[in-house]
Amino acid sequence: MDKIYEQTMLFDFYGELLTEHQRSVYEDAVYHDLSLGEIAAERGISRQGVHDLLRRCDRSLQEYESKLHLVERFVRAKKTVEEIERLALLTADKTEDVKSCGETNAFSEAEKRLERIYMLSRELLEEL
Repeated sequence: MDKIYEQTMLFDFYGELLTEHQRSVYEDAVYHDLSLGEIAAERGISRQGVHDLLRRCDRSLQEYESKLHLVERFVRAKKTVEEIERLALLTADKTEDVKSCGETNAFSEAEKRLERIYMLSRELLEEL
């Protein structure tokens, strides 16, 4: 994962475990893309203090992930659902080809199930 994506994922899953001050500074740095100097000036602390705080937050978030693996499980589940969706669409395309040959009754139930699989996978992806 690229660094920004990883930071946002870790923060999304574990950010509530940080203190309010840590969350606020981390959001400014990661989500609002403020520089260390901007954050320091806004909060009346040193640039080095902001840097140290962000490093501690990153370390804490990484430790939570190493123990709980929530982000890892989420990414794995998302990939699985995307694969289900891809397979459902490919299969639906093939049943459409067979249906065009005149065998509509044999494939109508399979087509309905595939449509349901596709809809469920879309719902899961939206929730994730």
